[in-house]
Amino acid sequence: MSRFYLTTPIYYVNAEPHLGHAYTTIVGDALARWHRLLGDDVKYVTGTDEHGLKIQQAAEAAGVTPQEFTDEIAPKFAAAWERLNISNDDFIRTTEPRHKAAVAELLQRCYDAGDIELDTFAGKYCVACEEYYADDELVTIDGVADCCPIHQRPVEYFEEENWFFRLSRFEDRLLDWYAAHPTALTPEHRGNEAIGLIKSGLRDFSISRTSLEWGIPLPWDPKHVTYVWFDALTNYLAAVGFGDGTDGYRDWWPVDYHLIGKDIVRQHCVYWPAMLMSAGVDLPKGWAIGGWLLSGGEKMSKTSGNVVDPLDLIDEVGLDGFRYYVLADTAYGNDGDFSIEGFTSRYNSDLANNLGNLLARVATVVAKKCNGTGTAPNPDSALAADAATAYADSAAQWDAVQPSKALDATWQLVRATNAHLEANEPWKAEPGPGVDAVMGDALEALRIVAVLVHPAMPDTAQAIWERIGLPGEVVDQRLPDAAAWGQYSPGAPVTKGDALFPRLT
Repeated sequence: MSRFYLTTPIYYVNAEPHLGHAYTTIVGDALARWHRLLGDDVKYVTGTDEHGLKIQQAAEAAGVTPQEFTDEIAPKFAAAWERLNISNDDFIRTTEPRHKAAVAELLQRCYDAGDIELDTFAGKYCVACEEYYADDELVTIDGVADCCPIHQRPVEYFEEENWFFRLSRFEDRLLDWYAAHPTALTPEHRGNEAIGLIKSGLRDFSISRTSLEWGIPLPWDPKHVTYVWFDALTNYLAAVGFGDGTDGYRDWWPVDYHLIGKDIVRQHCVYWPAMLMSAGVDLPKGWAIGGWLLSGGEKMSKTSGNVVDPLDLIDEVGLDGFRYYVLADTAYGNDGDFSIEGFTSRYNSDLANNLGNLLARVATVVAKKCNGTGTAPNPDSALAADAATAYADSAAQWDAVQPSKALDATWQLVRATNAHLEANEPWKAEPGPGVDAVMGDALEALRIVAVLVHPAMPDTAQAIWERIGLPGEVVDQRLPDAAAWGQYSPGAPVTKGDALFPRLT
């Protein structure tokens, strides 16, 4: 059994979860579920980032302590992921003792290696990014100069004594490592952006603050609090036991994929591997870099007022329909733009008209022509080749962290099965071996579809499984064996039930 370790970014608790957070988390959930179907031993980790100036300021504004503030917000993320049927194996908070121990361990290793040194810094700083910027990196927004290129608001000037990580020493080592691991960054165009950041030159970065109290003290200089990125990134190691005094973390490390957004490439693909090199820890196997799920053409954020609450959406349109849209509508790595109109169009086309209609018409014909019981598939059915192609293409795209393309490959089988029924018109034929064979083919195709859609729509997959009369749970199926043609057992009761996906208007 292979082990598969997968992480999302840990989400900053200065605001409640929104659709942008849900997007990456659902992608991770689907990928984790796919690997469980393959029989892998999966660890899928998400969590919350709870230290830093933003949290301290938000807590002060709310009239509570930072710990009280984070204790109120962090559980809302955990609850949201439960509502979205996220199958994470762990939920880590950076205020936990295990995380603090891991941060102290990583810091000490880098310090002992000589890569952390005391210096004085004066510069322009974005509180929202927790990041210093050079003048040539800042932009002018609506006539206002010196704005953050990410958050598009003015930066602040800070000057203080800090401990610095000597990132500038790692430029050649990072480029050499990425050259030796050309597939570590996916998709390629996002990976090229990360390499470009390194080639443009690396500046040392501050890893501590004295003007901040809410954070983890440096182990060798406790009057300094750890810089938020050095703190936050270490959660990926903390979740597998780094810093517990053993080497048990190596059972899961290096991570197979960090799922990240394009706005945190610098920290994850430049800072993080350099920190790990300094500390003598293996680098990740891969980073899957997603675009933004926009709203009205803009990134969702509390300040822009365009936040979409995913929990409101699933109350209106159903959980699996929402999950499917998030996964299917945008190629991973590109930006998507959420709209109710776009959602309704894809839902009605792919789910109501294709998958839902296929299940309903199969159940209807089986009830009328086959006494309501399933029939055996034809071993030589033309659909067998379609099923084999659907599995092969789906597997390749899940392996490439391209959920939308994986689902499109699965829908090729849905469409082929609908076309098979149209070509044979079993509803017009008299009951007998011919109708039995056509319906057996359709039921077998639905069996395979149920397995292949499980990562995206686990509840829907189980509903299909049960309606075509199969026992047990889809989640217990194992690929590739479960995708092999000819396994549907005839004689099972087939039920129509309510519309799987009622059309939206």
